[in-house]
Amino acid sequence: MGKNTMVRKVIRGHLENNSALEKLLPHIKGNVGFLFTKEDLTEVQDMLLANKVPASARAGAVAPCEVTVSAQNTGLDPENASFFQAFGITTKISRGTIEILSYVQLIKTGDKVGASEATLLTMLNIFPFSIPV
Repeated sequence: MGKNTMVRKVIRGHLENNSALEKLLPHIKGNVGFLFTKEDLTEVQDMLLANKVPASARAGAVAPCEVTVSAQNTGLDPENASFFQAFGITTKISRGTIEILSYVQLIKTGDKVGASEATLLTMLNIFPFSIPV
């Protein structure tokens, strides 16, 4: 795992020893990490999946899954109501806080996360993605 430029540099440095590594270079795009093992792949996959933690949506990232916001009381002050209206989310003020009235699909799989969507999800303490640790 590392910055793409650094990973490419390391691979190019090892091409003399193993020319087959050159096939990896075109695949170093976006968020990518390489794992080399001689162990059983199902065991390694289970280990990786067991060590994931929730992650917030970051602006500019490509959504690996659909992100929805359910009907809920947000606990946010009414001064933030215009933020929800910009997304077309129906709300009402209930006991001095904003309440979302209906289920809303905010981001589709494969879409880029916008700055506004990332801010809204952070305000709602929603961590829709996961990362390995």
